[in-house]
Parts: sequence; structure tokens; C-alpha cells
Amino acid sequence: MELPVLNNVAPDASGCQSGSCGSTDDQMGHLPEHIREKVFNHPCYSEEAHHYFARMHVAVAPACNIQCHYCNRKYDCANESRPGVVSELHHPVQAVKKVLAVAATIPQMTVLGIAGPGDPLANPERTFETFRMLAEQAPDIKLCVSTNGLSLPDHIDELAKHNIDHVTITINCVDPDVGALIYPWIFWKNKRIKGREAAAILIEQQQKGLEMLVARGILVKVNSVLIPGVNDRHLAEVSRIVKAKGAFLHNVMPLISEAEHGTFYGMTGQRGPTAEELQALQDECSGDMNMMRHCRQCRADAVGMLGEDRGDEFTMEKIEAMDINYPEAMKMRAEIHAAINEELDAKRAAKHAKVHSIEEIRPKPATRPVLMAVATRGSGVINEHFGHAREFLIYEASASGVRFIGHRKTVAYCEGGDTCGDGMSALDKSIEVLSGCEVVLCSKIGFEPWGPLEKAGITPNGEHAMEPIEDAILAVYEEMLSNGKLDARPAEQQKVA
Repeated sequence: MELPVLNNVAPDASGCQSGSCGSTDDQMGHLPEHIREKVFNHPCYSEEAHHYFARMHVAVAPACNIQCHYCNRKYDCANESRPGVVSELHHPVQAVKKVLAVAATIPQMTVLGIAGPGDPLANPERTFETFRMLAEQAPDIKLCVSTNGLSLPDHIDELAKHNIDHVTITINCVDPDVGALIYPWIFWKNKRIKGREAAAILIEQQQKGLEMLVARGILVKVNSVLIPGVNDRHLAEVSRIVKAKGAFLHNVMPLISEAEHGTFYGMTGQRGPTAEELQALQDECSGDMNMMRHCRQCRADAVGMLGEDRGDEFTMEKIEAMDINYPEAMKMRAEIHAAINEELDAKRAAKHAKVHSIEEIRPKPATRPVLMAVATRGSGVINEHFGHAREFLIYEASASGVRFIGHRKTVAYCEGGDTCGDGMSALDKSIEVLSGCEVVLCSKIGFEPWGPLEKAGITPNGEHAMEPIEDAILAVYEEMLSNGKLDARPAEQQKVA
């Protein structure tokens, strides 16, 4: 059957990225089959899957039992894209109705998570009632929960009872002295506890919960927020410890600290990490741990593919007006999932038949790695106009092959029609975001941005539209090699992102 359009482009069997996180096909080769089965279509646990499958979060958990300096929860917010904010709070019955509507409308949705806007396990009745109903009414959807871990040990049995296969714990430190700089207080056993004592209790509960989850065979992803000057030198130790205790994946995320969000860190001027700092720490931690690099730090009510949010299509008012044939929709879901899996199997077979190695293109001893940016709307192919891009995926090509580094958000300076070129301040933003990159690949690029990009040392390339990302990057790298451009890095590009 013909595959459905994902982000306006049908999946290409050979176009998925690799090397980006611990859950890519190559790096999962050592995993038992029952674990691979849990991960293969989970967009938050598998970088490969996030090109093809969608996720959603439901906002049923308003309360929280800790305070973080980087968090400010908002319950009626449509214009901020970050954790802890939602447009609508739902009761469990409403949440289940929304999930079924999304599953029928976006058949690629495979995962339902409860991530807030508070902490799901600080709202156990609402959280587990939602899970109970979903397990009965939508058994093909994977169920996930994200938690700060303070109450986690008390709910392990309930999580296992509802077949929760994936749990994310936010662990920012394993040292109470560091934790005291991040968490002003926790609410523990009906008391508000502050400072180092609060951090010590939280850390103990997080580590205990992690061990208990692993013992029950539940996959654990650990999220950590990188806060420069606070835990940046400490997170490698966090990564080492959580791996030793059985965590499957580590996601080091940049602090979001814009003052307009109203967080303590934002109001006091705490900066977030640069792209260079984030990559360096992720690379350092990857020596101990499978790393997730495709995280988009989603809202607590996000809907759709990673990197997009279709939540405004599924307000309760709009859902009430929908006329959905659920039996037919569920049948279509099964057919679409089977077709996507067939495409992925074909892609994996093609990948194993073709060795992506720069050794095949006659490398010179002096070759160096090159960062390239890609404009894409998904499906692992180059399919986005430069001026329409709201994020770029960053890759490194080297003599070892191609690896995914991460994504960088920007603002589109061209909205189509005759407006291209009107938003040159937005172009300046994109050029800043692309710092350290020597090439930007896109499906099309207009005349206006070409000169400013080249002046910044970034070569625009629109010659590989609709091609698989890795193949295109290798082709560009080979061309650079053939033209003698890899012997030394241009002076203006010494800064590696």
C-alpha cells in the first residue's frame, strides 16, 4: 500500500539517519529481541523511529512535588514550546477521548505519554486512571510516563500493572550540593523541605526508583538538563552512574532560560549552553552511555511528529465536533503501521548492504571532520526549503562516516509567495544558528540568502533535494575531498559546533 504523508513527504526506505543516539539500528544490535520490540517504533527512544512515528502527551497532571529553578508551569499557554506548558488541562475521560481522536486522525501515532504539566506521580489517581482506560480502549498504543522520581518507588507496582514499558526520569545530579543549586524545595511526607537535605532525598528516591524499574524489566530513559556553571562538569558522572544501574538511554538537554518564560534561572540571568558546549558534553557522556540527540523538549500536551506540534487541531471543542469511524480508523492504523515497518525493514537491509564509510572514497591523511546542516521536514530526506526551515539537523561527516549531532532551532525568514527576503533579521538568526557548519543542504534556496551564507563561510547546497540525508552528506563530503577542501579548516570556521 502507499504510505501516508508524514510532514508532507512519504517515508523513503533508504533515507533514515543513523549514528545519532543509542537506539539506532546499529547500536541496538546487541539488545535482546524483547527490548528491540519495545523501542523500534518509539519516536522518543529511537532516533530512527522519530522520522516515521508520532507521539502525543496528555495534560492530566497539574500538581508537582518539587520546584526546579528552570521550570515555570503554565496551564493556559499556546505560544511557548517547552516542557511544563499546556493549552488545556484534561480529566482522564477527556484525555482518553483526545487520544482516540488523535490515533484515528494521525495513524502514525504510536506513543502516549503523561509528562505534566506537573509530575504524573504527584497526581497518581488522574495518571493511572488515564492509563487504565487507555490500556482497555487503545491497546496498540505504547504508554509512557515522565517523572522527577521523588514518588517513583511508591508506584512501581502500579506502573508494571498497567504495562508501562517506558519511564523517563529527570536526573540532573547525583550530588546533593549540586542539587541544592537546582531545586529550592521538595514536598515530602507532608512537609516542605529545602536546600541540601531536599536534594539528598530526591537523589536517593530517583536512584532507588531507577533500580526498581530496571529490576522489573521496564526501560528507563534519563533526562538531564545541562546548566552551565551548575552541573555541566557533573553530568558525565550522572551518565556513568545511571548506566551502571541499568538506564537504557541518556538525554542531555540544554537549559531553556529565556527571561520571558518566567523561570528563576531566566529571571536571574542564568544562561543556557551553547551548541558547542552541549555537543561536547553529549560526546563525553556517550563514552559511558547511549545518548539521545533528537529530543525536542516537547510541551506537556504535544501532538504529532517530533519537531512539530498539532495540538491546536485537537482542542476538546474540535474533538466534540469530529465524526470519526473508530473501527475503520483502527483498521487503517494497523495497515499503515505494517507498511511503515515494511519500509523500515527494506531500509535496514539496504543499509547493511551498503557500507557508509568515507574509506570508500579514497581519504587523504589530512582529511578532517566537517559539520553540515540539513533542512528537512522528516522521513530522513532533504525536503525543506531553506527559507521555510524552523530547525536544522546537524551532522558530522568524517573519515569514520556520518553521525547525527543534534538539532538547532531557528525562525523561518520566508513564508512563501513573494515574502522571501523580507525577513533578513531571521536570516541573520539562521546564520548564527549555523555557526561552525560549512555546508547547508536543503531542497531549494533563493537568491537572497546565498551571498550572506557564503560570506559567513557556509556553502548553500540545493542539489540533493529528496535524497536520503546520509547519502547526500557523503556525496558532498566526497566532492570536498576531491576538490582538496579537506586539508585544512577555513580560518573563519575554526569554531566547531
